[in-house]
Amino acid sequence: MRKPRDFDAELKSLEDKTRDLKARKVQQLGELVTSTGADALSAEELAGALIVLAETKDAGKREAWAKRGAAFFQSRSRRSAPSPDRDGGGAPAQPGSAQPASGGAGAS
Repeated sequence: MRKPRDFDAELKSLEDKTRDLKARKVQQLGELVTSTGADALSAEELAGALIVLAETKDAGKREAWAKRGAAFFQSRSRRSAPSPDRDGGGAPAQPGSAQPASGGAGAS
């Protein structure tokens, strides 16, 4: 006879995974705000800018913002790539995870 499934335990496991993913998303968003220098803005300014971004339907503007964001991440990955004279023994950085800024990454 087969062992019955423990649906409560499976649901609890899925809820735990969901909570962990949400926490990781919040952490990564915070790291993104910090790495772009947007932490210098007040919460009201940052919220207002994000609202405008979310409400913008102009495809040209959104595409330009996306290109600028992609360039930001590419420049960061090049800066964090190990050079031949550095010790590359650490774990590789995950795409989309912010690394501490090693200089002012201006977003003007």
